[in-house]
Amino acid sequence: MKILIVDDDMISRELLRSVLEESGFSVFMAENGAEAIEIYERERIRFVITDWEMPEMSGIDLCRHIRRRSLHGYVYLILLTGRGKSREIVEGMSAGADDFIVKPFNRPELLVRIRAGERILSLETRELLIFALAKLAESRDPETGKHLERVQNYSRLLARAMASMPRYLGTIDDEFVHLVYQTSPLHDIGKVGIPDSILLKPGRFSDDEFELMKAHTTIGAETLDAALAQNPQARFLQVAREIAAAHHERYDGRGYPLGLAGEEIPLSARIVAVADVYDALTSKRVYKDAFAHHLARNIILKDSGTHFDPDVVDAFLAVENDFIEIRNALFEDEHASRQGSLVASR
Repeated sequence: MKILIVDDDMISRELLRSVLEESGFSVFMAENGAEAIEIYERERIRFVITDWEMPEMSGIDLCRHIRRRSLHGYVYLILLTGRGKSREIVEGMSAGADDFIVKPFNRPELLVRIRAGERILSLETRELLIFALAKLAESRDPETGKHLERVQNYSRLLARAMASMPRYLGTIDDEFVHLVYQTSPLHDIGKVGIPDSILLKPGRFSDDEFELMKAHTTIGAETLDAALAQNPQARFLQVAREIAAAHHERYDGRGYPLGLAGEEIPLSARIVAVADVYDALTSKRVYKDAFAHHLARNIILKDSGTHFDPDVVDAFLAVENDFIEIRNALFEDEHASRQGSLVASR
């Protein structure tokens, strides 16, 4: 496993590097936050140990940045600090830290805490399975690119922004945000049951074709119902089912498949609806060019209260710069992957 050490003190960095490399870890080192971000993004680091107090960018600020930009899976963050008071622990955890190690560190304690972090990261095996199933459905449409990754990250941004709204303080917590992020890739899982002649049609659907296309919501719900029957307590399956069934419902009741309106539509589905439409608008398809952000923004604003939940639209406006950042990063990643595939095929 790759571990990134971030500390402006060279002696501290070297001590940590020595212990970790002796224990079999691949170690990267940075002496400030800016250098750490560059290594984190280039190497797709999943485990970071960072000092709290550093010039330019503190460990707290680095935690916040990584939590906002964790595009390649969950990142486990340990703050290395001389602080240990309750108020400071709360501050660190609120910024996104998973654990603390007080200086000077104790080698056995350090390794135990790292092993605990490894166990947390291993829980993503379930998420990888979910994502693989979603990719199976998406693979039938070669035009979608990194649609699932973008919808995941957009959905998480929206849920986090709504968590700070007073009316959702008792509804949206960290678990809900993670469940929406985890299960949103399954929103179109029902498309596995749609014929290619419809799914891949470049032009407009006839009325009959559109009725068949709409069935992907009920097919997805029925697929997940079968899984829920075997494990009815699995919250992630419940949320996945909500999203698959209801992400095409409209706030005004004119959506499908059931014509649900307002808060009859599960909150998870109302969130993913905005994420999904934004990505569809800003992505190129065989039947349309990609819309610029401001055009997609105007459409979402115009449809607030009709197509979309106004609270979700307010959340979108609060984080739209982050939407642009994620869109640019993942489109660049997608372009690089395609270029690499072209080179490899020559």
